[in-house]
Amino acid sequence: MITRRLAEFVVDTPTGDIPEAVLDGARLALVDTVGCGLAGAFEPVTRIVHEWIDVGGGKAQATVWGRPIKCAPSDAVLVNAVAAHSLDFDDSLPTLRGHPSAVIAPTALVIGEATHASGDDVLAAYALGLEVAGKLGRVIGDGHYLRGWHTTATIGAFTATTVAARLLGLDSQALQRAWGLAASQSSGLVRNFGTMTKSYNAGNAARIGVVSAYMALKGLTADPEIFDNENNFFSTYGSGDGADPESVLTLLGRPWEMINPGIFIKSWPCCYGNHRPIGGLLKLVAEHSIGTDEVTSIEIGFLPGADSALISRDPQTGLEGKFSIEYVAAALLLDGRLVLETFTDAMVRRPAVRELMAKVHRKDIPGRGMYSGLSGYTDIAINTHRGRFSTRIEFTPGSPAWPPSDAERTEKFIGNATPLMGKTGARHLFDILMDCRSIRDVGVLAEATVSRHVPRIH
Repeated sequence: MITRRLAEFVVDTPTGDIPEAVLDGARLALVDTVGCGLAGAFEPVTRIVHEWIDVGGGKAQATVWGRPIKCAPSDAVLVNAVAAHSLDFDDSLPTLRGHPSAVIAPTALVIGEATHASGDDVLAAYALGLEVAGKLGRVIGDGHYLRGWHTTATIGAFTATTVAARLLGLDSQALQRAWGLAASQSSGLVRNFGTMTKSYNAGNAARIGVVSAYMALKGLTADPEIFDNENNFFSTYGSGDGADPESVLTLLGRPWEMINPGIFIKSWPCCYGNHRPIGGLLKLVAEHSIGTDEVTSIEIGFLPGADSALISRDPQTGLEGKFSIEYVAAALLLDGRLVLETFTDAMVRRPAVRELMAKVHRKDIPGRGMYSGLSGYTDIAINTHRGRFSTRIEFTPGSPAWPPSDAERTEKFIGNATPLMGKTGARHLFDILMDCRSIRDVGVLAEATVSRHVPRIH
């Protein structure tokens, strides 16, 4: 049975059998995600969720990133995962068609802290969670996302359950039950992109995983074959366009998802559907010294489905702007960069940017199959008074084919963590994260995420 075989892979794979490159990739993903989480620790959505949690409602075993408190693991993981995804600066996985680490990394660190797991234990759990994320993503297919399901949340519930179960020491039968429980809670809609609920989806998926694993550990029953037979998860949620589950099972660890397709790391805090166009626009502006005042129109060509996440064509808020190529292209040309401050309500509503947005047009590129912001290619053209300049971008910035340098990774983390941690604290945490394989108890790492200068919440 598919469910049993998948569970046995998660439970029975020794950490020593996971390739060094996979564990190293997990380490780098952990670094990036914690940085994103610290940058988003006091975003409005994170504050709202934090105000909701009952700090005294459960055993205080887990750290809330950036804050000098501990609370129940299910609450801590909710806040931390929301924070990690709140700025849309976290990584992506093509086979998931979503964001894996915003769900996986907080779960691994929260349950790792509660169970006094080692750094290697946490990285192994991360690697197995990512493996399940990619393989389930292959089986569910593109139609699941294109019908409006937010894969980060729906598949994320199973990946978080995987990670929590591994660190809690569940056997394969208990993990199967935990997945059955997670399946009844799996949810999240693309329709909510551009609102706080998108990042809440990631937090809810992480919380579902923690609760499902704990409940299964305590004996709660659920269908242990949720990926098998009639009315299974794939047939209920999918569109029938995914890979055959039996064939995908033969690919477990052959190769690992961390190796192929690998994690895609963001350089700009907005939806990944924008990133190939950003790369193309920067290339054209640099090569041809294009000034904003000479632009007559901008054309962005998308393959089928590649801009499905970019649901805002006339954004009015900073959150909506993250899912709008019209705004992103205009802001990039007007300001010459895209930073966290780009995505505020005031920046989106500037008259100059509204004027330039009207010149940005999407074009359909004919193609077979369905694509995402992580696959295929994008055509970019800038029409000016001097003539037309165009290019085709065939790789995604931040992908293994166009990777960030070590210096860029470090700069991103320090930039994200410094406003909350201070430069010394940010550097200290970065060094601990980079050396996490030597840590015997990741509680040390969790403690290092706590800011000594927590901003006042109004």
